[in-house]
Amino acid sequence: MSKGEETRQAVLDQAVEIAGRLGVAGLTIGSLATATGLSKSGLYAHFRSKESLQLAVLGQARERFVEQVILPGLAAPRGIPRIRTVFERWLELSNDGSAGCLFVSASTEFDDQPGVVRDQLVREHWDLADSLAQMYRSGAKDGQLRDDLAPEQFAHDLHGLMLAHFHARRLLHDPTADDRARYAFERLLDSIVVSQKAAQTS
Repeated sequence: MSKGEETRQAVLDQAVEIAGRLGVAGLTIGSLATATGLSKSGLYAHFRSKESLQLAVLGQARERFVEQVILPGLAAPRGIPRIRTVFERWLELSNDGSAGCLFVSASTEFDDQPGVVRDQLVREHWDLADSLAQMYRSGAKDGQLRDDLAPEQFAHDLHGLMLAHFHARRLLHDPTADDRARYAFERLLDSIVVSQKAAQTS
C-alpha cells in the first residue's frame, strides 16, 4: 500500500467514527479537515466531492461490518451457531458507537433524499437482507431450522430486532438494551428452530 493509500485509509477510518457520531449527512470535506487537521485541498485530492466522501465512508463501514459480523458468521457452523454468531457480533458492533450505528442513522438521514448516497444505502440494506436470508436457507437445508417459514421474514425480523436495540441504546440510553435484545433474539430463535418432536417424526 502506497503512502497516499495509507493516508486515505487512515482518513476514512476517522471519517467513519465521525459519521457514526454526527451522521453521514453532516460529514463534509470541511468538517473532516477540521477533525483531522488536514487541509481541504489535500482531502479534495482524495475524495473530490462531499458525495464521494460520503460514499467512501459507507464503503468503509460496509467492509467493517462484513469483516466483523458477516465473515465470522460464515465461519461458524451452518444453522443456529451461524445465526447466533452474527447476532452477537452485530450487537457488539452496534455498541461501539461508530460503524454499527452508521447505517441506521444514515438511513434516517437519506430516506427521503433521492440521490447516489440513498441509492447506495438501499443496495447495502438489500444485500444484508439477502445474506441473512441465505444463512436461514442453509440452516433449513440442514434440518436445524423450519423449512415452512420464509427466509426473507427471518431477515426482516432479525433486522427489526437490531433496529429496536439501536433505538433503545442510542436514543433512550436504556441500560437494559442488550438484555432486551438478547431476550428478543432467543424468542426469535425459538420460533424458527425445528422442535425435537418434529425432528423425530420427520
